Amino acid sequence: MARRKTTMNKVILMGRLTRDVEIRNAESDNAVARLNLAVDRRYKKDGEGQNADFINCVAFGKQASFLEKFGKKGVKFIVTGRIQTGSYEKDGAKVYTTDVVIEELEFCESKRNDDSAPGEFMNIPDGIDDEVPFK
Repeated sequence: MARRKTTMNKVILMGRLTRDVEIRNAESDNAVARLNLAVDRRYKKDGEGQNADFINCVAFGKQASFLEKFGKKGVKFIVTGRIQTGSYEKDGAKVYTTDVVIEELEFCESKRNDDSAPGEFMNIPDGIDDEVPFK
């Protein structure tokens, strides 16, 4: 009996949005959300200038619509998805892309307001249960 080769492409990230989420086709079922997550590095080497990695992500459909409402700069999410690479032509040169395609996402916490206590969690809006795409 021949063994089947199995593959896995799974990414789990926790980070803060670096800017408000960009939405295309918001009024349709084909909504697309583009976002960038700043993911802290666990360890920093001496002399290394950057403490985070900035990961491009994309979400579709209900998740994109959810992110349109709640995807504001500084909000912390946990994202599960897969890595997808691609390329396109720009000004006669080939540009390569790498994105995380979001399959699941959850609120983690929000950016702490200056007037909130340390470790205080974000207030989740009332009625959000009806809109959450990742139940």
